[in-house]
Amino acid sequence: MRYIERILQPGETLVYSGKIHWVIYLPAMILALVALAALTQAKSGPTGLSWLIFSIACWLGAGVAFVSGWFRRWTTEIDVTNRRIVYKCGLIKRHTVEMNMDKVESVDVDQSVFGRMLNYGDITIRGTGEGIEPLYRISAPLDFRNHVTAR
Repeated sequence: MRYIERILQPGETLVYSGKIHWVIYLPAMILALVALAALTQAKSGPTGLSWLIFSIACWLGAGVAFVSGWFRRWTTEIDVTNRRIVYKCGLIKRHTVEMNMDKVESVDVDQSVFGRMLNYGDITIRGTGEGIEPLYRISAPLDFRNHVTAR
């Protein structure tokens, strides 16, 4: 059961669920490509053993980066209900931030050129007297903003 389903209050409904974009896996993909290139170098020449060791190290780094990104993506929930915005990250050490919809002043969306092409960006929600920390690499940030501001 998701976190948001456990904390919904009577009469509160889930309007939109966001997630972290798949671009979080990019470091793992780059390390895997470097490992493949090093593996092809290991097959040729007298320095093959050092290239093979470098390739194995890159594969291990890619595995760690992939698992880290997967865990972060799996344990992060970004939800909009008809009453509030809820951001939760972490599994054992949990961090949650909630803001009532009545307190939202603006939703800022920052997208790079790649972010616009791949549909991800950073979101900052500004509230009256308080604010939510920026949410990084969120999928479909304009959809998220529209669900918050279209009340």
